[in-house]
Amino acid sequence: MAIFQKQNQMLNQEIKPQKSGIKFADILAPSALEIKSEYLQLGSKFLKTLFVISYPRYLNTGWFSPIVNLDKTFDISIFIHPIDTATVLKNLRKKLTEVQSQISTEEEKGKVRNPMLETAYKDIENLRDSLMQATEKMFRVGFYLTIYADSPKELSKAENEIKNLLEARIIYTKQAIFQQDSGFLSTLPIDTDKLEIHTPMNTAPVATFFPFTSADVTSDQGILYGINRHNNSLILFDRFSLENANMVIFAKSGGGKSYTAKLEILRALMVGTEVIIIDPENEYEHLSDTVGGAFIKISLSSKNHINPFDLPLPLPDENPADVLRGNIINLLGLIRLMFGGLTPTEDALIDKALAETYAARDITPESDFSKISPPLLNDFLLVLQGMSGTEDISKKLEKFTTGTFANFLNQPTNVDITNKLVIFSIRDLEQDLRSIAMYVITRYIWNKIRSEKKKRILLVDEAWVMMQHEDAAAFLFGIAKRCRKYFLGLTTITQDIADFMGSKYGKAIVTNSSLQLLLKQSPATIDILAETFNLTEEEKYLLLQSNVGEGIFIAGLKRAAIKIIASYTEDQIVTSNPQQLQEIEQSKQELAQVEKRKL
Repeated sequence: MAIFQKQNQMLNQEIKPQKSGIKFADILAPSALEIKSEYLQLGSKFLKTLFVISYPRYLNTGWFSPIVNLDKTFDISIFIHPIDTATVLKNLRKKLTEVQSQISTEEEKGKVRNPMLETAYKDIENLRDSLMQATEKMFRVGFYLTIYADSPKELSKAENEIKNLLEARIIYTKQAIFQQDSGFLSTLPIDTDKLEIHTPMNTAPVATFFPFTSADVTSDQGILYGINRHNNSLILFDRFSLENANMVIFAKSGGGKSYTAKLEILRALMVGTEVIIIDPENEYEHLSDTVGGAFIKISLSSKNHINPFDLPLPLPDENPADVLRGNIINLLGLIRLMFGGLTPTEDALIDKALAETYAARDITPESDFSKISPPLLNDFLLVLQGMSGTEDISKKLEKFTTGTFANFLNQPTNVDITNKLVIFSIRDLEQDLRSIAMYVITRYIWNKIRSEKKKRILLVDEAWVMMQHEDAAAFLFGIAKRCRKYFLGLTTITQDIADFMGSKYGKAIVTNSSLQLLLKQSPATIDILAETFNLTEEEKYLLLQSNVGEGIFIAGLKRAAIKIIASYTEDQIVTSNPQQLQEIEQSKQELAQVEKRKL
């Protein structure tokens, strides 16, 4: 113990600062400072201070917000010095006398009236009244802005950008030439106004300087999406009030995507909106059971089937020949997806075979599509086998007609989507068949939607699965573009943002979605989102640091930080937490046992 104490004493003597040693201020100070007439060089950074010299007659609320939200590094200081009201009234009386004298002199000389003098006279009178009634006060306001950059060239570029933004609002600035050091000190958080360049203002325009403005994303109609984290107001919105009702939800795994989607669905059902869901993980089964929805399982052993050869009924303004031709093109895309691609020769042969398959059932543009019996995949195989050069194609197709996947697509359609909530579950399908199933289900839903216009939401969960295949992605994009005409809102949800945005149709779907919800993100994907949605550094940080169910809600040109909230009852219905679901299931079993004992 004595040895350790001696060593510690020696160490303390070595590191003990001397009287002439380094001070704390020396540690914080930059390595060098160079003061020039137009800028400062502080270490490796270049700085320039601007001050405002002129404002317009009226300042609009929020004029300062675009400056604050610029993706630039700068410091801003706003000095507001109150002025004694009695002194201001005395000066205004003198000024009013001068203006009135000028007006009288010009009238005596027979000059045409001067609108500038008359406006000044009215403004002074109004200001005097406000000051006398104590509804306004006067201030001396100094506005200083110090820009930071890595080089003089970047400094000039940032200066021009800021000047252009201000001058567009008729606000003019000047450089603090030969006063850059004073300007820099004036923008440090030390409450020191070294420049003392002020403009007299009353209370109303001074209030517009408040930089922390927040978007109010709410309307008189719609459903509750969450709480605005900027001002604790409610985010109420009707997605069908925008130019289109499409929505995208991006978040990392566990970020609250499905929870948010289920909450929106539950509230949308309350206001009469029908909902159709493609569910890859049975996440929506509990919701379906609670509200009495139709839960349709699609798998190799399922009793539910969808025949891809079904033809939609033509609309009154549609040509049946176009409907038939369009369905053949979609079937060609499906087969391309099933085979993992086609050669040009195979493409041509299959196109011909599809047309002959319908013709074999006497289905032509002149047929009544409501009374036809559509062919099956097995009928298509028989046609292929009767053609030359189709041996390889026929062998590939046998897997879906007589092989392992025979029960998947080779059956007549027997599902019904007339319920207010319809969920297609594909969890029990093999991974290789999921994209095919999503394509077939989406086509079937789209055909039904076209036949009857209703307010509906189509939700495609884990949409990145479809985006991996060009034909499926193109079909989903087609729905996003056209669904507005059929009173449909498409919601696409994904956690694999890189795959979704990597498709050439990914950005197009986002562009055609008026609502975007960005929840908690991972560092690996934040740059992709920042580029797509023009996020600021603050918004990127917010998404990285958000808790589950928190993020950014974008509706058209408006955006706000959102927190998704649910009541206790809603939470019990929409929760995705495995522990909560297990407890709910256990409660159901206990309740069933109690009911059984009563009987």
